[in-house]
Amino acid sequence: MNTLTFLLSTVIELYTMVLLLRVWMQWARCDFYNPFSQFVVKITQPIIGPLRRIIPPMGPIDSASLLVAFILSVIKAIVLFKVITFQAIIWIAAVLILLKTIGLLIFWVLLVMAIMSWVSQGRSPIEYVLIQLAEPLLSPIRRILPAMGGIDFSPMVSGAAAVCR
Repeated sequence: MNTLTFLLSTVIELYTMVLLLRVWMQWARCDFYNPFSQFVVKITQPIIGPLRRIIPPMGPIDSASLLVAFILSVIKAIVLFKVITFQAIIWIAAVLILLKTIGLLIFWVLLVMAIMSWVSQGRSPIEYVLIQLAEPLLSPIRRILPAMGGIDFSPMVSGAAAVCR
């Protein structure tokens, strides 16, 4: 039973990350003709497409994707707590799970972007999207802390700031 719980919570968390990635890509105005962006849109479109007719976006933020991500967080909280009641603790846990997933997504985007900047010879489609996603987070840090000796310390500073909070 624990294996099934782990598997289900992992699948829910991964799909929630993809939904949040879609929201983040729309907020950061990423290039949606990029193959990686097309993959994210195609994997989320079967669920988000019908909901977008009912739930309009709030400016640059896709409310339908956020709603589905929150619903998946509620389902994950129910799976983890093994209760079917909708008490206040489930809603609070769902919000905390969603915030944790957002933090994990930011962490992984910054980590993969930093590793790809060291390894890749040219700009791959994934690296281009990751740079577009990370730039709104890292540009305020880069204004205060410029690159020293060709090394950009802004991802480390943003990671340390996220850990200290």
